[in-house]
Amino acid sequence: MSHPRPASPTGTARQTPDFLTMWRDLAPLGRHATSGGYRRYAWGGADRECRAWFREQAQLRELAYEVDRNGNQWAWYGVRSWNEAGPGEAVVTGSHLDSVPDGGAFDGPLGVVSAFAALDQLLERGATPTRPLALVNFGDEEGARFGLACVGSRLATGRLTPADAALLRDADGITLPAAMEAAGYDPDTLGPDPDRLSRIGAFVELHVEQGRSLDLTGDPVGIAGSIWPHGRWRYDFHGEANHAGTTRLGDRRDPMLTYAGTVLEARREAELAGAVATFGKVAVEPNGVNAIPSLVRGWLDSRAPDQASLDAVTSAVEAAARTRAARDGISLDVVRESFTPVVEFHRALGAELGRILDAPGMPPVPVLGTGAGHDAGILADSVPAAMLFVRNPTGVSHSPAEHATEDDCLAGVQALTDVLEGLACV
Repeated sequence: MSHPRPASPTGTARQTPDFLTMWRDLAPLGRHATSGGYRRYAWGGADRECRAWFREQAQLRELAYEVDRNGNQWAWYGVRSWNEAGPGEAVVTGSHLDSVPDGGAFDGPLGVVSAFAALDQLLERGATPTRPLALVNFGDEEGARFGLACVGSRLATGRLTPADAALLRDADGITLPAAMEAAGYDPDTLGPDPDRLSRIGAFVELHVEQGRSLDLTGDPVGIAGSIWPHGRWRYDFHGEANHAGTTRLGDRRDPMLTYAGTVLEARREAELAGAVATFGKVAVEPNGVNAIPSLVRGWLDSRAPDQASLDAVTSAVEAAARTRAARDGISLDVVRESFTPVVEFHRALGAELGRILDAPGMPPVPVLGTGAGHDAGILADSVPAAMLFVRNPTGVSHSPAEHATEDDCLAGVQALTDVLEGLACV
């Protein structure tokens, strides 16, 4: 079924900015003057500016703009509303615009800017989409404000209930619904969106690589194969508070020593398993410079290529921690706070991306695993989903040092344009 572009009210096409112009215009929004990083937190001032930018880009292209019941922004080409698309008919691309504290410029925004640029290139080629196309900005992907990642896509798929969403609070005690309402959105509509998702036949998220695999292979673009299984465990090491200056070393029950040994053990086990394990957050009581702690609480984040490797790492770390705790006179509690199993992206869609992007006589586009979560991973259980990665020569992410060259960004736009043409113009 052919879906012609909705007519302009004036009958004339507007001039649309190219990738580099859009990137330049978006870059100042939410950038911190001192750190150089971005502070685009969900429903806050910088996030509202980014959302206004998305709406402006949609209007410049005379796309059908809308916000769904969970605050996710959509821009449609070929139909006037999402419900004009048939079941499994729409091809969707996009990512997110919010950030972690002092995050980089590319994580999320690269996929959104590239989506608009790819649509422009597709039409400049003279291609005629026969399926509806949609560009999307998912809300609150990073979870920087309310502590839960991928809120917009979780709500849409039903993996986060409205009741649980209402319990989310930021550091100032403001609830998620209150923040949405303050930003001009109706929180009473939150909830699963199965009818909208049923229209999606393919979702392709372009994202900067969070690692150096492409830099090591020399490829500007890759295809995601899966998201590693990952989880977070809280370790509570209970010891005995005492004076740092008067307590003999042999008389101490110091949980910091047990914690430190566990940190080193996590690194060793991760190396053995080809996984990653990080104690990145710690809380100490009473937290005095001249006091032996009574409690050290550390959070372990571990990710691995497969479930067996993850289980091996986390089991070995806990066993080593308990052995060391018994030796140090420390009691230990371990609580798994979250867990996400491996996400396998849609095999047929991934194979189709490879078919579209592989050039004759050239090595195939590499297929990568990733240890980071994405909206595409949340959607993968509900719609056919895939991802493209753009090379990040620094390998750094969630930091101002995150980077992709101009040439590689444009290569990503080219790849996404090819994908949209291959999926939507056949």
